[in-house]
Amino acid sequence: MSVDKNTVRKVARLARIAMPEERLEPMAKELNGILAWIEQLNEVDVDGVEPMTTPVEMKLPLREDVVSDGNIRDQVLANAPRTEEGFFVVPKVVE
Repeated sequence: MSVDKNTVRKVARLARIAMPEERLEPMAKELNGILAWIEQLNEVDVDGVEPMTTPVEMKLPLREDVVSDGNIRDQVLANAPRTEEGFFVVPKVVE
């Protein structure tokens, strides 16, 4: 795929990017360079290679999945403008 001035102008207009006329040709060359690099990446044989999220093999420490209220109810309720019997009091929104 090759990018020319008209393509750059159209993409800039669609992206709402102000692109001066003198920058269209250099931008087309930059984009063509990027696309050529991507084509080089497409030539790499990746058959049998598992996808990975990081090049470093590591396992994250996991904590036990236990439901708890955090034991900080009073601290949380201290931020509320109004509470009653350990709950937030909010205005009624449904009639």
